Amino acid sequence: MSETLAHVVEARGVAPRAVVWARNCHLGDARLTEMGIMREELNLGQLCRERFAGKAALIGFGTHSGTVAAASDWDGAMAVMRVRPSHADSYERLCHAARLPRFLLALRSDDALRCRLAEPRLQRYIGVVYRPKTEFASHYAESFVVPAVRSLRLVRRKLCAHSLAARQKTAGAPDTYPFGL
Repeated sequence: MSETLAHVVEARGVAPRAVVWARNCHLGDARLTEMGIMREELNLGQLCRERFAGKAALIGFGTHSGTVAAASDWDGAMAVMRVRPSHADSYERLCHAARLPRFLLALRSDDALRCRLAEPRLQRYIGVVYRPKTEFASHYAESFVVPAVRSLRLVRRKLCAHSLAARQKTAGAPDTYPFGL
């Protein structure tokens, strides 16, 4: 993903801009999560910060509850599943407790807030796989939201995306049908 993004940005020429929508586990800075600290893994957020220096703005997304389209296991069939309410010690629950219908926490502009959120807290990561029965062990990890992301956005109740009606690919059509890229 990182290399593709770099090629797209370079191809756009002078002063290019790009928006990448990705899950928190891909877009938060791995160096500030268990992913990077304990397992020494990389992710797109870290690579963007390293490559684009101060020009990369990472915005974290979370949800307290709702639905997700995911599989129960790798290579499993996709299903729409109900997301359990967020853990009491998580960023998602902290944001949910504000009881605002739309919530965006701008972390760069408030030093007092950044200090109060400087300690690690649980963050939920739901991706291709969601396992509600083992949610705590399977989907939560400690992370430092400050300075991992510029802003934190909470959707109090997220509804999963549904695919558009599939278009039938005609014989001989390129792999990029129907877009022709």
